[in-house]
Amino acid sequence: MSFRATVESMSKIMDDMGITELDLERQFLFGVYRKHIHLSKGATAVAMPTFPADKNVKNSGTNSAAARDYTNALKSPMVGVVYLATEPGAKPFVRVGDTVHAGDTVALVEAMKTFNPIKATTDGVVKEILVTDAQAVEFDQPLIVIE
Repeated sequence: MSFRATVESMSKIMDDMGITELDLERQFLFGVYRKHIHLSKGATAVAMPTFPADKNVKNSGTNSAAARDYTNALKSPMVGVVYLATEPGAKPFVRVGDTVHAGDTVALVEAMKTFNPIKATTDGVVKEILVTDAQAVEFDQPLIVIE
């Protein structure tokens, strides 16, 4: 079976079993030639973090993030791992309350060993950071709210 056919087969099995991540490795000729792939698929239902109810909003029946509007939030452009600082223990790119300008880097999303900067699209103030450092994120997942 070819490597492509193996990956396609594993992808179908992932769908059938509801598995969202899988590592697959194949070695040839005593490890001289090696293929490695990490498969990651978005789950159909994503658990979103919850936040305390906003004191300024009357009759807020729910406080789940899913009920909140994150239309204007910076979102992850890909599946990967988000980093809020350049390295562990370093000062974060931004904190809640910080003023940012369009083009400022506010986070990094690492995918396939490549770090992709997440840049502010407008000037504003960081209102919420919806992820934690080194958290796995999905495509289009809200990361940071800037108003």
